[in-house]
Amino acid sequence: MSPTIAHAELIATFKRAEADAAHKFGLIQAAANKGPKAIQAATETAAKAAKRRDSFAKNLGDLGVDLKY
Repeated sequence: MSPTIAHAELIATFKRAEADAAHKFGLIQAAANKGPKAIQAATETAAKAAKRRDSFAKNLGDLGVDLKY
């Protein structure tokens, strides 16, 4: 079964959110040498990105699209 155009767009949005979340978690390592405030800011940003990714994954799951990430 091929996903509809809406599904394809939502999958593409999820993939971008997934890549963004991975990038933001990588920034935590880069912020490690800059002090606790930088680490806290990077951690909060990464958490928001992960929440966005998980929200898109839930929406896709509700539509019956199975993502294995």
